[in-house]
Amino acid sequence: MKTIKWCLAILAVAAGLALDGSVPGITGFAISQAEARVGRPLTPGSVAGVHRRTARRVIRRSTIYVARLPASCRTVVLYGVHVWHCGHTYYQATGGRYVVVYP
Repeated sequence: MKTIKWCLAILAVAAGLALDGSVPGITGFAISQAEARVGRPLTPGSVAGVHRRTARRVIRRSTIYVARLPASCRTVVLYGVHVWHCGHTYYQATGGRYVVVYP
């Protein structure tokens, strides 16, 4: 039983070194750098991806939906997102209606 544990431990270390690229002659499977590509907004480090996640985390949507906006609303930009400001309430267009959002 002890021999099997030692063999598994040696195998795990060897596999880790091979994945890391530390063993010469064996190409590693691990990616050494994360690359954000232009035009790929779902990559973690891309500007569009960071902007999308920041706006999503800052502006919170409620469960209150309205079909039409109240009178005297104006468009403003909050945290890079276009919303409607009506009095003390902010609305964001979604589908064919508007949802109340909280900055």
